[in-house]
Amino acid sequence: MTAEKEIKRGNRKERIGLVVSDVQNKTIVVEVTRRTAHKLYKKVVQSKKKYTAHDENNDAKIGDTVKMVETRPLSKSKRWRLLEIIRQAEK
Repeated sequence: MTAEKEIKRGNRKERIGLVVSDVQNKTIVVEVTRRTAHKLYKKVVQSKKKYTAHDENNDAKIGDTVKMVETRPLSKSKRWRLLEIIRQAEK
């Protein structure tokens, strides 16, 4: 998809995360880490969440840093699509 089509579809959420699993066909599991301040104590804490994303060409491998974009439901758990691989894992 070109950038022009992405703009016309409206604002879609984008997340950057680390691929933790690529076992399934055309599906990757991406772990996104957020840093937020605790509501009461103000200490910075990390929270992690895993998303399943669609990877059409099975390009992403474990350890890659990827950018994914929100999309229509593709299956029971897949609501994200791989947009690009930012950094490949070192081998």
